[in-house]
Amino acid sequence: MNILHATLIVFSAISFLIYGLSCLLSHKMKQEFFRFNLSETQRKITGYSQILAGLALFVSFTVPIIGVIASAGLSFQMLLGFIVRLRIKDSLALTLPSFIFFIFNGYLCFYFLEIYF
Repeated sequence: MNILHATLIVFSAISFLIYGLSCLLSHKMKQEFFRFNLSETQRKITGYSQILAGLALFVSFTVPIIGVIASAGLSFQMLLGFIVRLRIKDSLALTLPSFIFFIFNGYLCFYFLEIYF
């Protein structure tokens, strides 16, 4: 593993731990999910799954298959987030982060697959 991979893993893990906690605890995120036309249940599932995947990315340093699952799940979730933001016609500045995290985690998924197989 090189410094780029380690940095992307840690950056993604910390970002999703923070975002997942925010989904569960922040009033602003409750308002955002309402704006996205998503339910309370979807917000909670999003928050818990992002926390779980963020923690799993840290585990992936020793168990690469966990990294495959976590990064694939996060990549898929960010693709859905990107689609939601396009659907509600958010600005490029609001839409771009979900697309960037989709790419980062997709890249990490292929990286972990390469290590595992």
